[in-house]
Amino acid sequence: MIHDVAIVGGGIAGAGLAAAIVGAARVLLLEAEAQPGYHSTGRSAAFWSETYGGPGIQPLTSASGPALRDGGFLAPLGSLHVGRAADAAQVDAFVDSFAGTAVALERVDPHQRVPGLRPDWTLGVMEASCAYIDVAALHAAYLAAFRRAGGVIATDAALIAARRKAGVWTIDTPAGTFRARLLVNAAGAWADAVAGRVGAAPLGIQPYRRTMVQLRTEPSAPAGMPLVADIAGRFYFKPEAGRLWLSPHDETPVGPHDVAPEEVDVAQAIDRLESVVDWRAVAVERRWAGLRSFAPDRLPVYGFDARVPGLFWCAGQGGFGIQTAPAGAAVAASLLLGTPLAAPYAGIDVDRYAARRFLPD
Repeated sequence: MIHDVAIVGGGIAGAGLAAAIVGAARVLLLEAEAQPGYHSTGRSAAFWSETYGGPGIQPLTSASGPALRDGGFLAPLGSLHVGRAADAAQVDAFVDSFAGTAVALERVDPHQRVPGLRPDWTLGVMEASCAYIDVAALHAAYLAAFRRAGGVIATDAALIAARRKAGVWTIDTPAGTFRARLLVNAAGAWADAVAGRVGAAPLGIQPYRRTMVQLRTEPSAPAGMPLVADIAGRFYFKPEAGRLWLSPHDETPVGPHDVAPEEVDVAQAIDRLESVVDWRAVAVERRWAGLRSFAPDRLPVYGFDARVPGLFWCAGQGGFGIQTAPAGAAVAASLLLGTPLAAPYAGIDVDRYAARRFLPD
């Protein structure tokens, strides 16, 4: 059988695109692990924040909001961006960068939102629209929709090599050999490695380790507290079922692998927390790490490879692939199938995310 499209990678990027195009094409989803979403998607502590990722990501995030809300994947959280007096210029730049967009930001006294906040944290910007996002439910919904529409998923099917002849890719994996007219690289942290296995040049998509810690604190993280994020990018934390989820906002460049947390990053996270609030970390109950993979300009990559016919990129989504999943899938599907973008995605500037932007001058 020759599939119309074979998608390499069953994380949120591949699953979202697969669900978006399965009604218009015969689609095969190839997953390297025993279950889709094992790596970055399955380890995300994601939240939906229109400012997360900056102005280049915001159009995708904002456009994704209606689908995520309508699907029941979002729950109220709010986000408080905090800083010290020395961070005033960064706070101003942050607020100014979203002027004229749909993002509503309000300068507030952060001590009124976070009990125990230390006195030197005097600057606060509230982003009320920020929400919890149910990552597992969203990913499962994409996979379920794909299967219902006749999509085929092959697991334990890491791409070993692929070659294209007479308009058809022959794809070798441990699960067998498959054939497809179009090949999509949605391999996340492995995107550049996959490119090399199919005869394409890498785009410089670099994986970074991000650490998360679940803490029991004294006092306990108060219910109703917003996510708290350092305006300078040194930490963020949020309440989660009576516990605190904390990250030192680390970005350590690593190769693609089954990443694990480092003790130094866990210790740094707790040290940074205790510089912000007067709470005490009683116990580290859980720790984990995931991979965030960025293109050189830190924007996602959607579109056909400029040099290899029949190869399409859906990668480089960093830590924003989940909160932008509906819009990202819509943009990628439009480019892959050659169909127009419909509302609420029609206003997105697709060219800024195109794979061809990495062509040498």
